[in-house]
Amino acid sequence: MTDTAAEKAWSAEEFEAKLRAKEVCYHIHHPFHIAMNSGQCTREQVQGWVLNRFYYQIMIPIKDSAILSNMPDKEHRRLWIQRILDHDGTDGDEGGIEAWIALAESVGLSREEVTSLKHVAPGVRFAVDAYVNFARQAPWQEAVCSSLTELFAPTIHQKRLDSWPTYYPWIEKDGYHYFRKRLTEARRDVEHGLRVSVDSFKTRQEQERALEILQFKLDVLWSMLDAIEATYGIGESRTGAIARMAT
Repeated sequence: MTDTAAEKAWSAEEFEAKLRAKEVCYHIHHPFHIAMNSGQCTREQVQGWVLNRFYYQIMIPIKDSAILSNMPDKEHRRLWIQRILDHDGTDGDEGGIEAWIALAESVGLSREEVTSLKHVAPGVRFAVDAYVNFARQAPWQEAVCSSLTELFAPTIHQKRLDSWPTYYPWIEKDGYHYFRKRLTEARRDVEHGLRVSVDSFKTRQEQERALEILQFKLDVLWSMLDAIEATYGIGESRTGAIARMAT
């Protein structure tokens, strides 16, 4: 099916610009994240974010393994497998999951409290699982496209590095390694993901589908913060908070 005159495919440059424009929907603009990056969150709220986000962190290599298993081309697999190693670690590099646990300990949580997953909000678990299931079942090019929220990740990590030491001096400085680590990893990863997406989605219909896929991933990240805000609230008033279930 060819594009009609009214639905002419965007050029590669136009398509990339459309993908990058999705930044307006990134969770850096969520009320909870705005509050957290401006020093308005309580210790419990910061801890709640770290604790719940851990579930996303441990599912990243599982998601990436699912995508890898659907890739028929060894050249793509050679590049994609690095994402798994970045999080699971290798000899001499503990990886992103351990770096996140170090962040959790630096905000006052114990390893056991975080890794038990007992306090993960149902909404967070549901959103993350939906993303992993998408990665398992979708064509690998679509699953790769969903990873393009990494286009916006360096900005969010840098803002945390810039603002948190001032607003949350009680956080131990060693905990910031994860954010520094991802500054370079995300930039490297997005080069591959963007190239696959631009090369794979050629017609206007396909390009619009790619934008829908990226929006789905953005919605996953936004929904996670919705659930965290509902559980812990924002600020001292705990506006929007619900009682955390005892387990």
